[in-house]
Amino acid sequence: MSFLFGKSPSYNPEKDIPDLLGKTILVTGGNNGLGKESVKQLVKHHPTKIYMGARSIKKAEEAIQDIQREVPSAQILFLEIDLASFSSIKTAADAFVSDNERLDILINNAGVFASPPGLTKDGYEIQFGTNYMGSALFTRLLLPVLETTARIPGNDVRIVNISSEIYRSAPTGGILLDQVKTPMEKIGTMARYGQSKLANIYFTKSYAKRYPHIKSVALHPGLVQTNIRGDMSANQILSFIFGLVTRVAAVDIPTGTLNQLWASTANTEEVKSGAYYIPFFKEVNKPGVLSDEARAEELWEWTEREFEQHGF
Repeated sequence: MSFLFGKSPSYNPEKDIPDLLGKTILVTGGNNGLGKESVKQLVKHHPTKIYMGARSIKKAEEAIQDIQREVPSAQILFLEIDLASFSSIKTAADAFVSDNERLDILINNAGVFASPPGLTKDGYEIQFGTNYMGSALFTRLLLPVLETTARIPGNDVRIVNISSEIYRSAPTGGILLDQVKTPMEKIGTMARYGQSKLANIYFTKSYAKRYPHIKSVALHPGLVQTNIRGDMSANQILSFIFGLVTRVAAVDIPTGTLNQLWASTANTEEVKSGAYYIPFFKEVNKPGVLSDEARAEELWEWTEREFEQHGF
């Protein structure tokens, strides 16, 4: 299905991921889909530590066992985290920081898709609160260890944020900050999802500007055959349509994971901080909402105020 992505990829994780000895890696949503495949491919290259972030210890243990059947030497650590809960995020970040003095690669992979209207535990629209606020807070709480690692001579610290071309479906006006603390029931689920993915891109650009010593990248993995459709259970029509499109047009999970593996491990000169990439490894920087620095700055300042109000 390379016609959906442009030319076929030249990146081969088996041979193109360098030796990762000495590095510590953390992948959220690591128990299934793109996250699980990322953990599997990265662990083959001998990182000193690799963490699988997940909500369920049972599902994480099953995923780790699956990976170990293919990679018997794999040593994978579980980190319990629910990105829809600030208290869970704080507990996870504290646990990680207490056990680690470095973090080289953070892949913010976890998220929800096409969820019915609802709020996170802290009162944000469920997709915006999980996909954006949760990942942003987790990254913020891990910043001290990321900065410590980046100060070591020769180190190459990266934050990889999984976004989506569905950012194009965000509401007119981009991110509706005056509504994101409501369920936004009058706005369709795809628009709410697009809003959260646009926020991921803005966050990436703002982070790159403020922390130039840490490489911050956003990317679209493509249309991938994952089980993300499970989040659509409340919308049977949308689930059916998405299922049909996926069966016809989507790539398999290993192919869908290439963009984030490349962004995490490719030669540092090839990966641009603050960039947004689509498959395969193509930077997109279009005028309009994607490159609106004023809106990105507005989101950053609003987010900082929200975190402050929650005691962070």
